Amino acid sequence: MRSEIELSVKPVRIWLVGFGTVGRWLARALDSNAERLAVRYVIAVTVVGLANARDGFIYDGKGRDLGSLLGLSSLADQPGVRRWPSAIEGLRATEADVLVEVTASPLTDGEPGYEHMCEALRRGIPVVTSNKWPVALHGVELAELARARGAAFRAESTVMSGTPVLSALIDGLAGAVPAGLRGLLNATANFILSRMAEGRPYEDALAEAQRAGLAERDPAADVEGHDAVAKLMILSALAFGAQLRREQVTRRAITDTARSQVDEAESTGARLKHVATLEFSEADGAGNVTARVEPELVRSDDPLAHVEGTTNAVVFRASPIGEVTIIGPGAGPQLAGQGVLSDLIAVARTTRD
Repeated sequence: MRSEIELSVKPVRIWLVGFGTVGRWLARALDSNAERLAVRYVIAVTVVGLANARDGFIYDGKGRDLGSLLGLSSLADQPGVRRWPSAIEGLRATEADVLVEVTASPLTDGEPGYEHMCEALRRGIPVVTSNKWPVALHGVELAELARARGAAFRAESTVMSGTPVLSALIDGLAGAVPAGLRGLLNATANFILSRMAEGRPYEDALAEAQRAGLAERDPAADVEGHDAVAKLMILSALAFGAQLRREQVTRRAITDTARSQVDEAESTGARLKHVATLEFSEADGAGNVTARVEPELVRSDDPLAHVEGTTNAVVFRASPIGEVTIIGPGAGPQLAGQGVLSDLIAVARTTRD
């Protein structure tokens, strides 16, 4: 006789769009933690659709063995599946319970991730994503579409990877009126400035970040502030309900940070940090908004002053609660994957029959 747990476990069929480092980490976690997910969260996740940019989309309504998927060098090597040349074609032709979108769409237009998310939400299918720019550019629209269709939309990994900041601000502080926030949103920039505070030149600190896998060979997204801008736009859209355009966010890089600036900060007991700031003169609109990402001298009594290395932080102001500070790790595919897994579990549990 099957146990009561086995009988009550809810099957959750997912499309996994994006099979890079985050997608593979998630597949590995789902495979190795299948029993724990069934016992603790009463869900059984099955990958029925899988896509990447190179190989297109494959689908098996019965689900595919995750172990075999992880061993693939190409989706074309998977037998017994239906195939489409692109993810959007496969999504339109098939069914699932949740879309997990973990591609990396560019800052120009957020495509194709934006189209993938819209396709699912229009059909009332929940979306979980780590894909920053579709949410940065269209977050308010996606959240409104999700509400209109009665589907969950969760994007925890887009801001502080596995550290729960969006769920804390949106769900944990539901009903509070947001007024503004300040934060350290890019782990690479914070790591470099932390090393510079220890006396290292910028070039040496960047090289160390690249050796550690924190910075790409082309580090522009991190050191020029584009990544932090995306995260600030996401926070504005999802926590404040105010959609920003990229040109509304003032951006200054850390690439020209001089040794004298770091020394000046140290001499006054302050720290030089790459701070993201969001302020609204009215809490319910973006008409009068201050949004910037730039190097800033942070006083020693500021919560951000002592956040070092790859740690991220957000200081959120809301009425009537005042200030809430969230500090945690903010870099790495494992942490991003954990954020996606957490969102997937939350969606699966709330959509149980």
